[in-house]
Amino acid sequence: MRLPFLACLALSLVGICTVTTAQAQPLIFAAASLKTALDQAAQQWATTHPPVTISYAGSSQLARQITAGAPADLFISASPQWMDAVDQSGMVTPGSRVNLLGNRLVLIGNGNSTNAATSSIASSLQPVMDGTAFLAMALVDSVPAGQYGKEALTHLGLWDQVASQVAQADNVRAALALVALNEAPLGITYATDAKAEPRVHEIATFPADSHRPIIYPMAALDGGNDPRAAADFAAYLQTPPAQAIFTQQGFTLHPDP
Repeated sequence: MRLPFLACLALSLVGICTVTTAQAQPLIFAAASLKTALDQAAQQWATTHPPVTISYAGSSQLARQITAGAPADLFISASPQWMDAVDQSGMVTPGSRVNLLGNRLVLIGNGNSTNAATSSIASSLQPVMDGTAFLAMALVDSVPAGQYGKEALTHLGLWDQVASQVAQADNVRAALALVALNEAPLGITYATDAKAEPRVHEIATFPADSHRPIIYPMAALDGGNDPRAAADFAAYLQTPPAQAIFTQQGFTLHPDP
């Protein structure tokens, strides 16, 4: 099921949209799950450099916009799959692609949830399987967090039992908002999303072998506003000060390809 107001949530509550920048200001396209950490990193950057503009959305949406000609300078995806799509379109600057970050996939609940952090995934999802509760997820066929979540539930033999009760959101931050606002008692997000939202708590981590590794590749793009400034910002994101922000928010650094 896809709730009709999710697009509004994604825009108004999470601040995720595609924007137009002033001339020569670098435009960064970044996965929605990066918002809290990347906003902090960008603020730190702007204390000694001209600011950058960041547009957040689901990686699939951003990749499609890039291949359609959006003038982005830098792309940070939540999955290699969507970076591959941009790369295959010829938009990635050769030699610029790196694996920037990693993450964990978690089951979350809100303040009204009775599930403790020690609960198992299957037992926590029982109300969903019984048809009395919804499970918030990002779009399971296109958005990385939703794709990873469906993979994990399928691996655990739970997908067929919960599929009819899944409330699909346009991106992982919109799924997070559904749980935080008690529109759904449970959700699947990244660990970093759960850490960024005080109204939710992490119930359990999905086993690492239940889904593909969660990797955030970053690459410079051809045809943007200010390639040099974007390259400088990309280099900064790999320095200790920026990495400290990412690790504080729960990301892991430079996972293996």
